[in-house]
Amino acid sequence: MLGAMRTMRRGVATTMLAMLAGMPGSAAAPAKTIASLDLSKPFATRSPWRFVATQGADTTDTPSADGSEPCAIRLCITRDAGHSCHPLLDTLLVAPGGSTNDSFTQPHYLDRPALVHPADATTLLRIDVGSLHAGNGDQLRGMALLSYNRAADEFSMAYRYFVGHNNNQEIRYLDAGPLRGAVIVAEPTQDAPFGYWITVDRLAGNVYHQALRYRSATRYGDNNPLAVIDAEMPNIQQRLGLWHSGQPMPLPAGGCPRPHMVKGALWC
Repeated sequence: MLGAMRTMRRGVATTMLAMLAGMPGSAAAPAKTIASLDLSKPFATRSPWRFVATQGADTTDTPSADGSEPCAIRLCITRDAGHSCHPLLDTLLVAPGGSTNDSFTQPHYLDRPALVHPADATTLLRIDVGSLHAGNGDQLRGMALLSYNRAADEFSMAYRYFVGHNNNQEIRYLDAGPLRGAVIVAEPTQDAPFGYWITVDRLAGNVYHQALRYRSATRYGDNNPLAVIDAEMPNIQQRLGLWHSGQPMPLPAGGCPRPHMVKGALWC
C-alpha cells in the first residue's frame, strides 16, 4: 500500500510538472553555480581544471518532514568549462552495484570544497556531500578525496566512502597530529555486543589504504557525550603504535576537563 501511494504521488507530481512545463512563463529556473574552485594553481595542472557544482530549485519530492529540500547537485571536475567531467562524481553516495537513479544516492547537500594537505608536498581536493533526508531524519553523508596526476593531466579518486547519520556514524579527515592526513570512519556493528567498527585509512602513493579496523570499546547507547572517534582515539593511536599508556592522552579538540578511561573508552 505504501509503495502504491509513493508511486501515485510521484505520478501526480510528474503529471503536474508536465502540465506546468507547457504553460507560458513556467520554464524551470536555470541551475545556479553554488561552488567553483580553480584547481589549476594549487595543483599546478597542465590544463585549466576547475571544480564546479550547480544546483536547481528546491524539490518537494522528498519524504523529509520539512516538505522540501535542495535539488540534486551536479558535481563536475572539468577542463573544458563543464562540457565533460572527469572523474564522474555522481556515484559518491552509491554502494557497489547500486544505481544513480535512486534519489537517495544523489547528492543534494554540499559542504564547501577544500584543499587539504596530508603531507607538506601533497595536495588533495576534498568534497563532502549529503543525500536527501529520510522521514526519520537519517541521511547519507559521503567524503571524497581526489589527487592529481600531472603526467596524465587528470584527477582520480584517492578515497571515497559514505555512511548514514542516525546511529552516530562519522567520516573524519584529520588535518594535524600524528594521524595527519588519515581518514577515520565509525559505523555501527550489526551484531552484539553492539558497538562500532573503527576503520583508519592512510594515504600511500595516490590512493588511501586501510591501516586499521577493529570493533570499538565504545558501546552503542553508553551515554558517553564524546563522538565515537574521540572516545576511541587512545585505542586508535595505541593500536597504530602512536600512543602508549603513561603518555598524555590524545584528547578531542574541544577540550576534555577530566579525561579518564571507562571500559576501554575515553570519557571527559
